[in-house]
Amino acid sequence: MPCSFLRAAVLPTQTSRKLLALLLCLAASSASAARVNVTVEGVSPELQTVILGAVELHQYASREVSRAQVQRLYRRAERQVRSALEPYGYYNPTFTSKLDQDGETYTARLQVDAGPAVTIIRLDLEIEGLPTDDHAMRSVRAARSAFAPGQGQPLDHALYERSKAAIHAALIGVGFLDAKLETHRVEVERASNSAHITLLWKAGHRHRFAETGFEGGQFPSAFMQRFIPWNVGDYYSQYKLLELQQRLVDTGYFSISQVQPDIEHAADDNVPIAVMLAPAKRTVYTGGLFVGTDTGFGLRGGVERRWVNKRGHKLRFESIVAQRLKTLSSLYQIPLPGQDNHSFNFGVTYRDENTDTSESQTFRLAANDSRTWHGWTRTFGLQFLTGDFTVAQQKGNTTLLYPEISLSKKHADDFNFPRKGWSMTLVGRAAQEGVLADTSFAQIGADAKWIHGLGEHGRFIARGSAGITQVGGFDKLPPELRFFAGGDRSIRGYSFQSVGPRIAVEGEATPQVIGGERLLVGSAEYEHYFSPKWGAAAFVDAGDAFSGKDFDLKIGAGLGLRWRSPVGMVRVDLGTPISDTFASGVELHIIIGPDL
Repeated sequence: MPCSFLRAAVLPTQTSRKLLALLLCLAASSASAARVNVTVEGVSPELQTVILGAVELHQYASREVSRAQVQRLYRRAERQVRSALEPYGYYNPTFTSKLDQDGETYTARLQVDAGPAVTIIRLDLEIEGLPTDDHAMRSVRAARSAFAPGQGQPLDHALYERSKAAIHAALIGVGFLDAKLETHRVEVERASNSAHITLLWKAGHRHRFAETGFEGGQFPSAFMQRFIPWNVGDYYSQYKLLELQQRLVDTGYFSISQVQPDIEHAADDNVPIAVMLAPAKRTVYTGGLFVGTDTGFGLRGGVERRWVNKRGHKLRFESIVAQRLKTLSSLYQIPLPGQDNHSFNFGVTYRDENTDTSESQTFRLAANDSRTWHGWTRTFGLQFLTGDFTVAQQKGNTTLLYPEISLSKKHADDFNFPRKGWSMTLVGRAAQEGVLADTSFAQIGADAKWIHGLGEHGRFIARGSAGITQVGGFDKLPPELRFFAGGDRSIRGYSFQSVGPRIAVEGEATPQVIGGERLLVGSAEYEHYFSPKWGAAAFVDAGDAFSGKDFDLKIGAGLGLRWRSPVGMVRVDLGTPISDTFASGVELHIIIGPDL
């Protein structure tokens, strides 16, 4: 309604009369305020969301708007719908709309037919100056081959931008730090509903690594050289920078470790690397409660001296007191010069384990040499093990001195929550009777795990373990060198170490497990996440621990809950054995820790 200043005899002043008129105007404006709803039909739910986000009128769905504003914003809707669809390749949509009024509520009904997406009829993509015979260029060639949308595919601007960025990042990653996208053009012909993409990169000169400078750390530069995974003069590689970053993080020496190319001081296509460091806390005390199905409730405590001296030596003590496991251990580590993460390690461990299958009290001395070898961590050393044990009421004691070698490797896109990753550990050990050994034996074993993302919310996880032992006197082999199956990381549905060869025991109704000379276990699992933190799993585990050829397949299956907690992944599984003479019911399995 129109507003004018009114005369009021009861108000003695001009100011009071103006105030009353203003209040009347505000009341009138409020009375004319309206509400608006916007609906979109004719397109997929994904495009409905896109359109509603672009239509300005929809922004007033939860607040008041005047009638004049509704009309003005409604007239803009068609142009906004067309602009919203173009990035998804729809340049010729059909649009009809209707605006209904019910009292002070308006409803805008948008009927949209997106029509066929624009099709790429030609893709011209060229990278000038790229070596054709260099194996290191495979990442660039892979990004080039994966470019999308390609010829014959619908035009998708977001996908187009991601593909451009992937090629440019691949060029930078292999040392073409001055690479330029000279031509980038998308020509759309609305009449034929087609598009032509033209892209031209000029790679420029390929850079090499110059000197690496370390700033802010607590160690001399000569010591820090051991972590650098390249030589001066090697071609620049973003992958190598990330490898250095990970090595520095893994040391535990630093609270901050930033690795960057110093482009500003690059000269003659040689780029220096700047590493910014800050020391971590030197002495760390750890402790806390934990629970594991295999060990029961327990308390863990430890102290670590992250560096003992300027040569980076490390010292660690740790103790575990749980229902079925007690350990006390120490480790002293001596890093050595070189780029292969070389170190000498010396350890002492006392272990007292009491499970449903066995009891053992052992003392272990270990000395080994560890280094990176062709991308793997290779460890070679000596183990001295002595102690008493009881398995299936058979008492024994043993002393063994044996060499041991292991190879291990992990790879993942994200170690906190991998959607693409794997790990593998291979180990071999042997002893000769009479050389500080009560029996001769040779043993090899392997553990592997593979993780692959399925869709946006799922993961498939495969796991396997295998081992074989040749032994002169099996009764002299302690439980930790025998093969058992069952438990959290084996066949779920069976309790810890409850699967293996059995013998009759006086006073027991069922034969008791004594462990085997061989092991073969596999697992398949699917996880689905309903939110970023919570998910569920279904799994099947199968295998056996056995001796000779007496393989008896055991199968466990069940369901689980997954929680990505602040302290790491928490897995709670309920498993049951399938058709087994010696086992039945449901087993609860709880694991806290990383996937790999």
